[in-house]
This record gives sequence, structure tokens and C-alpha cells, in this order.
Amino acid sequence: MNFLHHPFASKRNTVMSTRGMVATSQPLAAQAGLDILKKGGNAVDAAIATAATLTVVEPTSNGIGSDAFALVWMKDELYGLNASGPSPKSISKEALTERGLDKVPMHGVIPVTVPGAPSAWVALSERFGKLPLTEVLAPAISYAEEGYPISPTLGHNWKNAYKQYKEKLTTEEFTSWFETFSIDGRLPEIGEVWKSPAHAGTLRLIAETKGAAFYKGELADKIDAFMKKYNGFLSKEDLMSYEPEWVDPISVHYKGYDVWEIPPNGQGIVAQMALNIYQHGEANWQDANSIHQQIEAMKLAYTDGKAFVTERTHMPVDTETLLSKEYGEKRFAEITDTALDPIPFDIPKGGTIYLAAADEEGNMVSYIQSNYMGFGSGIVIPNTGISLQNRGYDFSLDENHPNFLKPGKRTYHTIIPGFLTKDNQAVGPFGVMGGYMQPQGQFQVITHTIDAHLNPQAALDMPRWQWMGEKRIEVEPHFPNYLVQELAQKGHDIHITHDSGLFGRGQVIWRDQKTGVLYGGTESRTDGQIAAW
Repeated sequence: MNFLHHPFASKRNTVMSTRGMVATSQPLAAQAGLDILKKGGNAVDAAIATAATLTVVEPTSNGIGSDAFALVWMKDELYGLNASGPSPKSISKEALTERGLDKVPMHGVIPVTVPGAPSAWVALSERFGKLPLTEVLAPAISYAEEGYPISPTLGHNWKNAYKQYKEKLTTEEFTSWFETFSIDGRLPEIGEVWKSPAHAGTLRLIAETKGAAFYKGELADKIDAFMKKYNGFLSKEDLMSYEPEWVDPISVHYKGYDVWEIPPNGQGIVAQMALNIYQHGEANWQDANSIHQQIEAMKLAYTDGKAFVTERTHMPVDTETLLSKEYGEKRFAEITDTALDPIPFDIPKGGTIYLAAADEEGNMVSYIQSNYMGFGSGIVIPNTGISLQNRGYDFSLDENHPNFLKPGKRTYHTIIPGFLTKDNQAVGPFGVMGGYMQPQGQFQVITHTIDAHLNPQAALDMPRWQWMGEKRIEVEPHFPNYLVQELAQKGHDIHITHDSGLFGRGQVIWRDQKTGVLYGGTESRTDGQIAAW
């Protein structure tokens, strides 16, 4: 692949290096990862350092109480880590019904599932890392103790969340959130220095005990006590019994390349299903019929994903069927010249952060970590800086749905790291943050890379579309107007949207298989940066 092919003007130039690279949405976090590489760490050490630092410098998207997934290319082999936590053992539909609830709430103690991110740092470090965890987490601890100035996109997202929480989260259990994410009881401003000493103390405990303090020790005790006080379900027993899971990544072949994802409960399979469908169609991003086929392929894949994807052992259809040649051909045959209202396939009976890291030895990491819907549940454990995710919100209380809430079950998960290989050799890690935009963003980055031969930065800068449900499509303002008009004629309910935050935040690092040179792209829709060596 010629990574320098550049058929249109990109907003930034692709960054190139040979010894190492870290790409993520916050410059300070990218630099933290690069510093670890320069101290003798490998790509895994750099990824952990970057991820931990992001809990400090981008708390609008993730925290110590997040979940995480990782794809690791190490010594010519790809490994997968699922560090998403299950629902508490004491939760159930009946327990929620007794409280007068007909769905899982978005905020508060109820939607909190077991946080997996600290376990991911420990598991990755112990299996692949070169440096001690105390050294790898040192940059994050320093930023939490000493503070950092709030950047523009971060400040914008912080302000939006603060205003919403001030209006909606008015009961006592949310007090610690406001105490943690404020300065002197008010909203922090862009450019102000924010710090969180309690956050630093928690990171130090995690590093010194290799995660034991969080899952078995004093931090687990604090989480347990808080949940008991406010009638939550998560307990110390849930934390103590949790371990992240090493998994075999799944792949789909697309025009000479293999696109890899973590298997369900993550939604990465949706991007793969869409590629599997679309590869039977046209491939021209400048042509309305090609874009129409892309949208229809994504609609069909997403409809099936929402209908079938949950924890793998609870799925009514196996991943092999959903990624099969027969599935792709049958679904593509359903695409017509006009926009469809998709229905699930008739199966055979029977605020998130993403980072990519690479080192000079050829090791590469695709890593994703997230609360959910920005700051997550709105719950912060007092005097710890632990902001908890709200992943349980996606559980269904419909007993006939695959993602039905059960005790100790992992829910359908939006965060998905991706990885690209060719001829069994690494091309590199990629990912696009943004809830249900993630498979759609991945799909567009991969098609722009492989079909249009765009370099990483150009592929990220391309104007994006997003399917919102039914026939509604939202596009960015710089999406070509002639395509907007022609797509509307095909029956799409198409809208131009000026909020760039709705279209995802991506990072890409490709390695040239002949020269070993790294090529990086970072998201122009956020404060992203590539730190290279």
C-alpha cells in the first residue's frame, strides 16, 4: 500500500517515524506514551502509560472506573484482551422491577458494572510489558498531582456535561462528581489548570499493588461501602471475582487485507459485517451509488448487530455465520437503488478514548478505554478520583432479547479496537471513538484506506456520514453537496450536521511492510496528536 498517495487536500500531513509512535486524542497523553518508549519501554508499556494518563487529561471520556479492550501485535502474533466487566451478581430484572423501573437508568449506581480498565493495565503489563507498572503509571500520577491546562475540545465537552449534570444529577450520591470535576465549586474553564490529588493516590495504589488494591483491597472496600450506602448492586465480591479475558481475535477478509476485532460482546463485528457485505459492491467514494451501498451495508450490519450481539455465550447465532461469505452475499443482494428500512437477518435455526502505539521492534497496540456517554454514570467514589462507567445502561429488560439483563453477564459493548494485517503481517492498529459511530467510522476509514488508497491522515480527514436509524443519515458540512442531493433522491433522509463531535474521533498507525517506516494519522475533530520518535 502506498501510504503517501494523496488525491485530495488533507487538513494535516501524515506523521512518519521509525523508532516509535503514539497516537491519541490528547497531546499530553501521547507524549507520556512516547516518554515511556524513550525510557526503554515497548509499545505495550507506552499504551498503558497513555491509557492511564488519559483518565486524568480526558476525564470527559474515560476514567479509572472504565472498561477496556486491546489488540496486541507481539512477535508476529495478534492477541486480544477483553477487559469489560460483567453485571453485578445481585442485579436482575426482578430487582429493578421492585424499584419501579422498566429499564436500566442512564446515571447513578444501578447501571455500574465491574470496571475492567485497571485489570487491563495489569494484565498487559504482566504478559508483555518491559517496565514496572510503577514507572509506567508515573506520568499519569504526575499530571493528577500537579495538574494540567484544560484544552479546547476537552473544555467544551466538560462544559456540556457539567451543565447537564447540574440540572439532572441533584441527589446526594452525585456530590463527589461535582467536587472532583470542579475548581472551587465551579466549572473549570479552558486554559485553567485542573488537578486531582485523590486520582493520583488511587493510581499509585494500583501501580504498587498491581491492581490488588482496586479489586481486593482498600479501593474495593470504598467502592463496596459507597454502593451499599446508596443502594447499588456492585459489591466487593463482584470485584474480587473478576478477571479480564484473553480472547482470540476474529477477522474478515476485505480485498487482500484482514480486518481484526475483539469478538462479541463488543460491536467490532458490526464493522466487519458491513465490510463483508459491501465488498460485493462498487468502490468509489466520489460516486453516490457507491456511498448508497456503503450506507445500506452498514444499516444491515448494524440491524443484525443490535439484534444478535451480546456476550458470546448468549448469542443466538455464531460469529462465523455473521462473517461468512454466504451472509455477505445474501445481505448485499437485498440492497436496491433506494434506501431501505432494514429488518434483522433470518438466521439459520440451530466519551471514550482510543490510542494506537508502535515501537521499533515491530510491536503494535490497538487499545480502547471508556466510561460511556461522556463521564459515565456520574458516580465518583469519594476521595479516590474513581469515575465509574454506566455500561449496564445498554442491557435490555426484554426477556426475549439476547442482551437481556442477567447477573454476572457482560453487556453489548460499543468500544472496539481494530487491527489490519496483510499476508499475515501487521499493517497496524486503528480505531474511531464515538458510541454507535464506532463501527461506522472504522468502516469508512478502512474503505478509504484500501479502496481509495489514502494515507492515514487523509483517511481520517475524509468527510463522514452516520446512519442514525430508519432512513435518517447525518453528514458533515464539508460532505460534497452533489452526493447529498443524489443520496436524497435515493430515499435517504439526509441532514447536514455541524457538530463534528458526532462523527467520531479516530487514530491510525500503519507500518510499511517493506521499509518498517511508521505512518500515523490523528483526529482533526478533536485535540488529537501523534508523538513520534
